[in-house]
Amino acid sequence: MAGWRDLRRLTRGYRRPIVGAAALSLLGTLLALTQPLLARAAVDGAAAGHLSWPVLGALTALFAAQASALALARYVQAHTGERMTRDLRRTLTEHLLRVRIAAFDDGRIGDLIARACGDTTVVKTLIAQSLGTGLAGVVGLAAAVGLLAWLDPSLLAAVVVLFGSSFGALLAVVRQVRIASRTAQTAEGALLADLERALGGIRLVRACRAEPLEARRLDTSAGRAHAANLRMAGMVALSGPANDLAVSGAFLAVLLFGANRVSTGAMTLGDLVAFTLAMTYLAAPVFEIFQAVSAVQQGSGALHRINEVLALPVERDRPVAVARVRGSARRTRPVLEFRDVWFGYRPGAPVLRGVGFTVPARGQVALVGPSGAGKSTIFALAERFYEPDRGSVLLHGRDARFTPYDRHRAAVGLVEQDSPLLAGTLRDNLLYGAGPVTDRDLNRVLAMTGLTRVAAGLPAGLDTPVGDHGRRLSGGQRQRVAIARCLLARPDLILLDEPTAHLDPDSERALAATLHDVAQVCALMIIAHRFTTVRSASRVLVIDDGVIAASGTPGELLLTSPYYQSLAEVRLTPPHPIHPVP
Repeated sequence: MAGWRDLRRLTRGYRRPIVGAAALSLLGTLLALTQPLLARAAVDGAAAGHLSWPVLGALTALFAAQASALALARYVQAHTGERMTRDLRRTLTEHLLRVRIAAFDDGRIGDLIARACGDTTVVKTLIAQSLGTGLAGVVGLAAAVGLLAWLDPSLLAAVVVLFGSSFGALLAVVRQVRIASRTAQTAEGALLADLERALGGIRLVRACRAEPLEARRLDTSAGRAHAANLRMAGMVALSGPANDLAVSGAFLAVLLFGANRVSTGAMTLGDLVAFTLAMTYLAAPVFEIFQAVSAVQQGSGALHRINEVLALPVERDRPVAVARVRGSARRTRPVLEFRDVWFGYRPGAPVLRGVGFTVPARGQVALVGPSGAGKSTIFALAERFYEPDRGSVLLHGRDARFTPYDRHRAAVGLVEQDSPLLAGTLRDNLLYGAGPVTDRDLNRVLAMTGLTRVAAGLPAGLDTPVGDHGRRLSGGQRQRVAIARCLLARPDLILLDEPTAHLDPDSERALAATLHDVAQVCALMIIAHRFTTVRSASRVLVIDDGVIAASGTPGELLLTSPYYQSLAEVRLTPPHPIHPVP
């Protein structure tokens, strides 16, 4: 669980408004405690047969001042809380956007979203609202007890006994609130993760008729969240009766003992009214203290979950100055080189084993091989989503580990097989991360990728929304948009993962011509399973079981590589005729 050190760190930058809100709350409490003294004078005057209008006027002014101070305190608390939530969410989102890809492999995106949204709200209540009022409550409680002791120590003793017994019960409940709160927040995160899983794959869910399965899964997660929240609510609810019982018992005791002391002349009626009124103000700081302690218990679990996110490792550039590579060196050196690269997603289970190859500054290099051989892993290392366990990845002859991530990824573009698009317009997706682009360059790339007609057929052209994940476009259109986006960024090397997977034969031929033109100005590295894509490459690497089983030109591999021969045979074998069904 998070401790006070974490709270001190989190409140850095917000302590002044928190203390200001606490001071205003304390001012309201002190103004309230002044009222019983004036009330005593007013009651004693009324009992003697005359009303003191100045005293009544002073009481009215005190009531107004108390209300103003408390209202201003609440506003300062709310303003501070919202500002802190915004800043904390900014910190979390900026951190999450820099977290290493390997950390996402082990977590659930929905739970991380819950931590960035729901848990920050809990921490906001803890920091901005409860700590300040809790501090004011402690001081207000001490002042209220001092006033009660000055008015009548005997009655105060009865009040202390009753409130002391309820406090013991409250502390026992508070210890359980911390555990229940952590469990509830974890359950809420799991529910959001399951919902994100189902809605993110809603087409698969519908196609597999798995709505009942996902509904049961979500119902189970919702049931766990319900049970956890219900348990926490029960813990909090137990505090209410204990506090109410203490207040009611204290009032009854004060009225009984006080009436007896008034009848004996030990105190005046005004003294009894002042003591009773002061005791009502004793309940407010007690409640504020309990609320603060309860919030600390609940917020501690949320803060711990936030700290877990902030502890996830992020991509950090090494503090090594690297000079830019001159244009002549770019043309002569390989744009990418793997030197004896070993890598595994888990210790002791290498996916790549001693892989080594070079990619020249121009032309096409194709990767072929069975599924799971390591082709996508090579792309992930080339894009620096992961770092090699052993060996080196070089960009323009320099170790990529000493190149800033932004500069490396500006030089190495990636077009994934599923071609993910973001919610927004077609133009937004084309220019995403591309930097300044002229209309001429945009139109040229649209023509190269066959998107000119696609854009012309949309209702608002390039400004047409593509929908969530680009659902309003076909798979082939999304593939073209991803390629166009990469071309607009003008990288030195483009990684294409099965670029023809969603294309028809005509579009595939058009893309082949486009890639041939692109390969004249930059390097292309293509994962391919179709012979039509591979045969236009200047060099082919056959990947099998994490090693390079063969390499060479398409013509050479037709003579030396059994896998490449089988790939060519599949392409060259005529399809079976399709007979109409009678």
